[in-house]
Formats: sequence, structure tokens, C-alpha cells
Amino acid sequence: MVATEIEKREEVAMKAAVKITGSELLLRCLVEENVEHIFGYPGGAIMPVYDALYSYADKLKHFLVRHEQGAIHAAQGYARVSGKTGVVFATSGPGATNLVTGLADALIDSTPVVCITGQVFAHLLGTDAFQETDVINTTLPVTKWNVQVTEAKDIAPAIAKAFYIAASGRPGPVLVDITKNAQNELIEEEPYVPCTHVRTYQPKPVLSMADVQAAATLINQAKRPYLLAGQGVLLANATQELIAFSEKTGIPVASTLLGLGAFPTDHPNYVGYLGMHGNYGPNINTNECDVLIAVGMRFDDRVTGNVSKYAKQAKVIHVELDKAEINKIIRAEVAIHADAKEALTALTPLCSANRYPDWIASFTRLNQEEFEKVVEKEISNTNSLKMAEVVYMLSELTQGKAVVVTDVGQHQMVTSRYYQYKNPRTSITSGGAGTMGFALPAALGAKVAAPDKQVIAIIGDGGYQMTIQELGTIMEYEIPVKILVLNNNFLGMVRQWQQLFHGKRYSFTEMRNPDFIKIAEAYHIRADKVTHQKDLKAALENMLDAASAYFLEVVVEKEDNVFPMVPAGAGVAEVILEIPQKNRAS
Repeated sequence: MVATEIEKREEVAMKAAVKITGSELLLRCLVEENVEHIFGYPGGAIMPVYDALYSYADKLKHFLVRHEQGAIHAAQGYARVSGKTGVVFATSGPGATNLVTGLADALIDSTPVVCITGQVFAHLLGTDAFQETDVINTTLPVTKWNVQVTEAKDIAPAIAKAFYIAASGRPGPVLVDITKNAQNELIEEEPYVPCTHVRTYQPKPVLSMADVQAAATLINQAKRPYLLAGQGVLLANATQELIAFSEKTGIPVASTLLGLGAFPTDHPNYVGYLGMHGNYGPNINTNECDVLIAVGMRFDDRVTGNVSKYAKQAKVIHVELDKAEINKIIRAEVAIHADAKEALTALTPLCSANRYPDWIASFTRLNQEEFEKVVEKEISNTNSLKMAEVVYMLSELTQGKAVVVTDVGQHQMVTSRYYQYKNPRTSITSGGAGTMGFALPAALGAKVAAPDKQVIAIIGDGGYQMTIQELGTIMEYEIPVKILVLNNNFLGMVRQWQQLFHGKRYSFTEMRNPDFIKIAEAYHIRADKVTHQKDLKAALENMLDAASAYFLEVVVEKEDNVFPMVPAGAGVAEVILEIPQKNRAS
């Protein structure tokens, strides 16, 4: 009996004495945070982590990208579709600095990403050692929070805090930089403690019912109320609450670029897409409404145009989680500092049931004018293939239910206008930063997050070539993403501005492109090319039906323009539907 007791004690003591490396501790922390997928690229300073990862293949699926920028964009696509936090591994120096563009993109678009970078040994910090970069100060402006860890004991607390900060409140990117000695150091493992609060950080504000009541009073008195839905609706998972609010109050809803999918486009109260290339009715009526309700949007300049001319007649209600955005650009009559779900849940019961048939009819008339002057010509053009025709047909074939990932440029605006999104978290694009090269890696990340959904990357020929190497990642892991390149042999959006405002001086925007079909086939990806309208539908159907990755190039009109358009410096009500006469003459 005594011997058995001694043996038990010795066994307990032996278990307590077992130590693991900081690298393995890191991976165990990720498992505790329910991480399943990682996008990364190895290197010297993070090699101990990759060595430990070798034994975690059954718990953590790692995707070797072809460039670190591809890793963070893939993590963004993964996060935006799944609602989870994306995870990235990169090494020190250039590995870390290659993440900066994606960090900036994730910060302004409120995307939760945790980047873990390796760093040189602690005793070499500040010595300009090989591949040493001051990643903390480099990434400080483009992260929600960052930290450098130089001892293994600090790894678990740093990871816990990183995941908490990245996903709570207004989401954003976080970076944890871990020195190589901390990765190698042996440490006794202790139970993982998730982070649930950080002193001085209050991600969830206390809802003021007085503000909610004040908003309800304005809404109940309104004759022409109008709601603008932003990405905050999606981040708060408040789509159903928004639908319920609109259906009770009868208030028309328009969507920002990042808010697409927050409100179904086939709903009778949906009036269109806002912004520089948004629908005619939503832009014009911004300056006609008497109460403007902005939910989870930040009044970006692409939505407001010239702020001195923006909705001066309206009383503004701003529902916003990030207090820094309230009264930053547009002054609010009533500000509700809360997330969209909580605010709409509290607001709806206080609002009167109502209908505004004449007010909604005014949107319909304006959008009908847009249809006659712009849309009809775009989708039923018989002379050449247009971007709008391609996207419109794709939307019809997929019934607006695919996950669509766009890059930046004309194709992005055309897709936002002509793809009819029915579901939340299906429109993935680079908004605030406008990052060309975003779509291809983001699409592969989106497909990893949603393997059972149709995921389509719509890309221009310019942005496609910025991260084209990620075809290698798609090939290696057999990710069945669909890639649709609209090729006009131009940097189209810049060319449009050169045509309209710079006398058609096409300075360095025309592109001589490679054979995209041969490149796709070199990566063992099925490929096809369309140059005639008669072949378009069959080609799109073949792409959608493919069980594997598929590349489709559609050669579109070279000087195709995107209208409507709010010119630079103009107010939203000065939106134009066609090329001004003076520009045609030039």
C-alpha cells in the first residue's frame, strides 16, 4: 500500500517535471483557442515553431503560401467568411514586413487576424542582426495591438490577449513577435487561461436607453427616413435584426460596399448600393431624406463624397461600436454607442409600425432612370463583352448565393453593382485600403473557411498579377476555388479617371499581359478563355460545375467605364450617369 502511494507521487512529480519548448506551448495555446487553420511561410527566426508544428498536423492544418502577403490576405478571407480569427505565421525581417499591407487592410476593414512572427534572439535585438527588423514599431500604426515576447513564460498570456483583442469590440489585426530564444526555451506547461478582459480596454460599451429612445422619437416623427447598412451589421451578426427593424418600420435600406449582404437584395425595402459608383436612387435620396440612420458604417469618403454637401437637410442617427468614428466625419443628432445587434434589438420595439410607399417609390423611379441610361445598355450590349454583362450573368447562374471575393478596381465596382447578394458574409473585398492583389489569396482562404460553398474570385488583369503566385498554394492543397479574370489589358479604374479628368492621357495604364491560360495550366488548374458573347454562358456554367479549381479569362471591352459615378469633389446628389459631353469631345 505504501509502495503504491509512493509510486503515484513519483508519477505525479515526473509529470510535473516534464517541460515543453516555447514553440510547442504556442501551438497548444492555438489549439486551446480552437484554431484549425494557419496560413504561413517558414524562415530562420520562426523555424522552432515550424519544427514543433511537424507533430501537430492532426490538430492544426497549415497552408504554405507563396508570399507572406498571400498569407495575411488568405487569413482575412478566412476570417471574413467564417467569423473566426485568421492566423498567420511569418519569419523575421522581410517575412514580417511583407505582412504590413495586409495588416493595414485588416485594420481599416475591421478583420480579426492574429499574426505570429519569429524574431532574432533577444540578445541580438537592436544590433542589426541578419533579418532583424523592428517589427513592433513598423506595425504599430497598422495593428489594433502588438507585443514582443522575449521569454517563454510570456507566450501564453500574449496569445490569450491577442485573440481577445483581435475578436472583441471592433475587430482588427494583432501581431505577436516572439524571439527565437523564447521559442527554444523549456518551460513547464500550465493550464491555458483565456483572456476575458484587459484593463482600460472596454470593447463592449454600456447601451444608453436614453439614446435609443431619442433615436426612436426621431424615427417615429420622420416622413422620409433612410437607413444605411454597413459592415458593422455583419460583424455583429445582426442581419435578422436589421430585416426585422426595416419590416416593422417600413424604412428603406441601402448598403455600403462592405455592408453588401447585410440586407438581402431581393427584399422589397432594399433600394441599392451606396457610394462613388453606387446606385442612382440611394445617392440622390441621401440628400432628400429627413432622418438618416447609419448602422455600423463610418461615413467613408467614398460614401459621402464632398461632406460639405452631404445630407445637410437630415437629422443623423449614428449606431456605431467604435466611439472614435462617432462625430468624426458627419455630426450625429443622436449617437448610439453600441454594436448593431444590441442597438437594433433595443430600438425596434420603440419604433412605430409604418410604411412609406411614396418615399420608396422615389428610389424606384430614380433607379429605373439608371436602368434605362446605364444598366440596360451594360447587360444587353451586343457589340462587345462588358464587365457588367459577365457579373450579371454570374449572379443569375448562382442565384446570388455564392461567396464572391473581389480585388480592387472597375471589376470590384461592377461586381458590387451587379451581383445580387442574398446572404451575409458572401461579399469579400478590400474596402478602405483598396489593396490590389487581395482577391486571389483571400479567395483561397475563404474556400478553406467554407468548403461547401461556391467561392469565386473576380479579379482584374492588373490585380491578378500582383499575387498570381498563390496559384501554387491552390495547386498544392487542391483548393477548388473559381477564378474569373476580367481582362481589359488596362489598369481600368485609373484609365477611367485619365479618360474623364486627364484628357485621355493614358499614362502607364495600358498593359501587355501574359498568356493567363498557359500560366493556369502550368499550375495544373483547368482553364478557359472567352472572347465572344455567344460563349459566355457555357463557359461560366463549366466553371461553376467544376469540382476542382478553375480559371476563366473573359476578355472585356478595353475602354469600358463604370457609371453612375460621383466625381471627385462632388456631392452625392451630383452623381453622373454617363460621360459628360465635354469629355466626349476631347
